[in-house]
Amino acid sequence: MSFGEIDKLAISTIRLLAVDQVSKANSGHPGAPLGLAPAAHVLFSQMRMNPKNPDWINRDRFVLSNGHAVALLYSMLHLTGYDFSIEDLKQFRQLGSKCPGHPEFELPGVEVTTGPLGQGITNAVGLAIAQANFGATYNKPGFNLSDNFTYVFLGDGCLEEGISSEASSLAGHLQLGNLICIYDDNSITIDGNTNVSFDEDVAKRYEAYGWEVLYVEDGNTDLNAISNAITKAKQSKNKPTLIKMKTIIGYGSLNEGNHSVHGSPLKPEDVKQLKSKFGFDPEKSFVVPQEVYDFYQTRIQKPGQQAENEWNQLFAQYQQKFPELGAQLKRRLAGKLPEGWEKVLPSYTPQDSAVATRKLSEFVLDKICDELPELIGGSADLTPSNLTRAKDAEDFQPPATKLGTYAGRYIRYGIREHAMGTIMNGISAYGAHYKVYSGTFLNFVSYAAGAVRLSALSGHPVIWVATHDSIGVGEDGPTHEPIETLAHFRALPNMHVWRPADGNETSAAYKVAIESTSTPSIIALTRQNLPQLEGSSIEKASKGGYVLKDVANPDIILAATGSEVSISVEASKILAGKGINARVVSLPDEFTFDHQSEEYKLSVLPDGVPIMSVEVLTSFGWKKYAHQSFGLNRFGASGKAPEVFKHFDFVPEGVVSRAEKTVAFYKGKDLISPIRSAF
Repeated sequence: MSFGEIDKLAISTIRLLAVDQVSKANSGHPGAPLGLAPAAHVLFSQMRMNPKNPDWINRDRFVLSNGHAVALLYSMLHLTGYDFSIEDLKQFRQLGSKCPGHPEFELPGVEVTTGPLGQGITNAVGLAIAQANFGATYNKPGFNLSDNFTYVFLGDGCLEEGISSEASSLAGHLQLGNLICIYDDNSITIDGNTNVSFDEDVAKRYEAYGWEVLYVEDGNTDLNAISNAITKAKQSKNKPTLIKMKTIIGYGSLNEGNHSVHGSPLKPEDVKQLKSKFGFDPEKSFVVPQEVYDFYQTRIQKPGQQAENEWNQLFAQYQQKFPELGAQLKRRLAGKLPEGWEKVLPSYTPQDSAVATRKLSEFVLDKICDELPELIGGSADLTPSNLTRAKDAEDFQPPATKLGTYAGRYIRYGIREHAMGTIMNGISAYGAHYKVYSGTFLNFVSYAAGAVRLSALSGHPVIWVATHDSIGVGEDGPTHEPIETLAHFRALPNMHVWRPADGNETSAAYKVAIESTSTPSIIALTRQNLPQLEGSSIEKASKGGYVLKDVANPDIILAATGSEVSISVEASKILAGKGINARVVSLPDEFTFDHQSEEYKLSVLPDGVPIMSVEVLTSFGWKKYAHQSFGLNRFGASGKAPEVFKHFDFVPEGVVSRAEKTVAFYKGKDLISPIRSAF
C-alpha cells in the first residue's frame, strides 16, 4: 500500500476530530487518539467492512480494548460512513448521546463494550474463536463464507490486567491466526511513566504464549511500517500476532509524551497550536475536508459494499449446492431457533429418581446439543464436575494438535474463569446466533464478576453452568461454598439467576436461557441428589416463580429455591400435623418472576399471609419477597453435606421451628405482600 498527502490529511483529521470531541465535552482522553490515529487510518483503510450494514457476518472485527481512547473510534466510524454524524460527535460524553464515554455494544460499528481494561482483548479472543468455528463448520471448497480477521488496539493497561494474560495464553494454545493485536507502546499510564510499575518484556511473554511478535519502531509517522506489519500478520495462519508499536502519547501536543495528556482535555492554546501544526484553521472545530470523506468512500465504503454483494451471491449459490447447511445458516443469520427445539427438553414426574441438578443439566445438554448447532460450550477445567460436555461432543482445538478441530463445539478453557466469561461474551458478540455456555463452580463465577457484569450491560445472552451451589459441597468447605454469590448477581440489572429445585425446573432454566436474546443466565446447580417434585413443570417454572404446593387458607408461605424447596415441602407436612397450613412457593429465578404481571405475582405471594424465605445462602435481598428469612449469613463449614446441612439447621425441623415463630409473630397483624410497591 502506498501513502501520500491524502493519508497525512486524513490522519490529521482523525486526530483533530478526537481532540475536538474531548475539548467540547471538557472530558475524555485525547492522548491515545493522537498517538494511534496513524495506525487507525492504515488499519481501517484495509479492513473489510460495509458501514451501511454493520452486521454483515464476514466483516473484519475491530476491538478498541483501550476503550478510553473512544474519541478515536467515533472519528473513524464517522469518517468511514457509519451512522455517526458530526452532530453526534459534538455530543461526546453527554447524556443521551450516541457517543458515550466508552464504546458500547449496541452502537453501529462497535463490536463489544470496552472500558474495563483487559476485557476488550479477551472479547477479541472470543470473536476469533467464533470465526474459526464458523468457518470450519460452513466453509466448503469453492465456498469460503467465513475468513474475517479480528483486530485489536490495546495498551499497557490491558496488558497489565491479569485477564489478558489468561486469554492470550489460551489464544496461543488455540493457534488463532485470525487474531491481530496492535500494542500502543507509549510507556504511559495514569500514574505516569510505566517504569514505576511495568517493565516486563511484553514481547518475550507473548512469544512464550505462542504468538508471533512484530515491531513498528515509529507508529507516529511510518505508515509503511504499520501497513507491512499488518500484512505480515495476516500471513500467520497458526499464530495470533502482537504488533508492538512505539508511539508518543499526545503526539503533537505541547505535553506529548507526558501522562498529563492521558485523561484530561488539552488546554485551548494547545489545541490551537496543534491545529496550526497540522495545517488546519485554529479557530474552527470539527472540520473534515471533503477530500477526506471522498477518500474513505473510495477506499472503504464502495469496496465494502461490493464485498458484501459478492458474499451474498456466493451464499445464494451455497444454499443451492448445500441445501441443508444453507438453510441452517440462513436460520442462524436470521437469529431464529429451530422450530420445536424445546420439545427435546426432559420432563419428570415424582416417580422419577432423585438426581443432582448438575446431572439433570447434563441430560439437557445431551438432548439439545444436536438440536442446536449454534450451541457452543466449555468449562474452566471442571468438565467432570460441571458435566458440561455432551456425549458426542468434539473439542474445539487446532487440527494440528489432533486433540479436536475448529468445528468442535466444546472449549477447554483451562483454569481461567475470568477469561472464559469474557471470551463467551466475544463469541456471543460475533453474531450467527451463537448460544454460548460454560461451566465452573458457582463460587468461582465470582472470579469472573467483571465479565458477568459486561454480559448483562451489553445484553449477551451467555449461560453460566454454575455447579456446587451451596454448603452441599460439604467436604470442600467454606472456600468452595457460595454464600453471597447469588445475591451479588441477582443485584445486577438484566440477569437471570436460576437455582432450580428439580428436573423440570432445570429444563425450564435452559429453555428461558436459550430463548433469551439479550439477557445472560447463571444456572446454579447442586452436587447432591434432589427429588423430582410433585407440582413442578417446565411451564410453571418458566415464569420464574410459582405455587408448587398449595393449601386452602394458608397460615404461612414458604418461599424457597434449589435444594431448600424439597426441604420446605417436607416441613409443610410436619406443619400440617401441627395444624399450620403452609403453601410452598418455588422461586427459581427472580428476574423472570419480576417480569410477570403484578396480578400473577400476587397470586403466588398474596396479601394477608406471612412469607418466609428459605435458602441456604445469605438472606440479603429476600426482603423484596419475604417478611422473614431463614438464610445463612456466615461462611460455611467443612464436613459431609448432610451433616453440614444439619449443623446449620437446614432440615425440615429447622424450617418448621422458624415457620412457627413467624406465624406467631404476625398473628393478628395486617400484612401487605412485599410484592406491592408505591412505585
